[in-house]
Amino acid sequence: EDLNISGSLIRNKLKFPDFLRKDVNTNRARGPFYHRSPHRMPWTAIRRMIPHKTPRGALAMARLKVFEGIPAPYDKRRRVVVPQALKALRLAPGRKFCRIGDLAAEVGWRYAEQTKLVEERRKAKMSVYYERKKALLALRKQAYGSDAPAPVKNTSKRALA
Repeated sequence: EDLNISGSLIRNKLKFPDFLRKDVNTNRARGPFYHRSPHRMPWTAIRRMIPHKTPRGALAMARLKVFEGIPAPYDKRRRVVVPQALKALRLAPGRKFCRIGDLAAEVGWRYAEQTKLVEERRKAKMSVYYERKKALLALRKQAYGSDAPAPVKNTSKRALA
């Protein structure tokens, strides 16, 4: 929900009903379906760019993972930044932009407050985890001196064998 879209929130909010208006002449239950949750908006945009009906495109879509917030297995992993997607490089200075989470909340997503609360809890928990990790690294450096061994990243039996 922290993805940025170019254009102001008001402009994007006015554009969204145009998507909702597009439907099938005969039976609305046949689609197209427009998701209001922020994790489905980029998923839908990516799906439109990929030949998802071919086996190759279907496999690509199966590999794509989009979440609201940062779920449990990924919260302890290192974050990766895509330099080509940075706002400073993609958006001209002074241009307006909005967050997908704000747009989703405006057009009918009902879980913005709950997701915000869960994310605050996760951040508090991760700050404790990070402080503990820094203290352990400092102790390791103090014990070994400057030639401290690097921490083992994967301690599973398969990786150690």
